[in-house]
Amino acid sequence: MPSERPILLVDDDAALRATLTEQLAVDGEFSVVEAANLAQAEARLSATDARYYGIILDVGLPDGDGRDLCARLRRQGVKVPIIMLTGSDEEADIVRGLDSGANDYIAKPFRLAELLARLRAQMRTFENSEDAVFTIGPYTFRPSAKLLQEPGRNRRIRLTEKEAAILKFLYRAGTKPVPRQVLLNEVWGYNAAVTTHTLETHIYRLRQKIEPDPSNARLLVTESGGYRLDPAGLAVA
Repeated sequence: MPSERPILLVDDDAALRATLTEQLAVDGEFSVVEAANLAQAEARLSATDARYYGIILDVGLPDGDGRDLCARLRRQGVKVPIIMLTGSDEEADIVRGLDSGANDYIAKPFRLAELLARLRAQMRTFENSEDAVFTIGPYTFRPSAKLLQEPGRNRRIRLTEKEAAILKFLYRAGTKPVPRQVLLNEVWGYNAAVTTHTLETHIYRLRQKIEPDPSNARLLVTESGGYRLDPAGLAVA
């Protein structure tokens, strides 16, 4: 999991791309990979290391219609949120975009804050879906299956429901530490019978599964009265 989630931005307006790239990167939440046309977009998407958490896709591109690319991606099994940008707010145009598989449709000119809010909303929905797949250090994490896979070592790690919930919440926090009580409330709810000792026990067991040296945790680290994920911690493990 990178702290910045990569977004593919496909638009032929260089000034708009520059503005959106800057705004998306402001809080360190997203990083942006740009494409000015369909050919560039498909090249970015077909790269062996390509993994995007969302796509912002203009309808009118120099070499074709963005809705056709959206439809192709859905047929290929791409599930990540796609937000279409268009110069028209006609109902028929919006319906065609949604029918192509777009999650949302926003007409130009638009407010940046609205686009960001819609993008975050679609990503939250996706992260809660059965299709969500995240990268955490050397692992591919499928929350719905409660499964970690480590392709480099051809290893599969089964997680308990609580372990998967802990990883999912820490993932959403990026690299920011999450206080123990916050994590406890999010995973177990406001249950007075559950103490921080319960959380610490689950963290201990989780480290036994995912850390090469559990006594020297480098991926799931303790910090500032809580825990955080450090995806770079196992980069050379």
